Amino acid sequence: MTALIITLNVLLTVTSILLTLLILLHKGRGGGLSDMFGGGTTSSFNSSGVAQRNLNRITIIISSVWFISIVGIGLLVRFDQL
Repeated sequence: MTALIITLNVLLTVTSILLTLLILLHKGRGGGLSDMFGGGTTSSFNSSGVAQRNLNRITIIISSVWFISIVGIGLLVRFDQL
């Protein structure tokens, strides 16, 4: 049981880092955090619609795994009878 909790914690950590990086890679809509990291110079890299759609899909998948791992940890901690 504790091995499952450790596995879910590692999965949560990895997906948290990936989710943070993926969100920062999204195309900025102006005036936000993306402008702080050079949004004006990287706007030509984000012009592809296919790349933006793939980034959205990957972000949704990673965020789903992140959410499922949080719910799994919460259920295991809640119903653990140690």
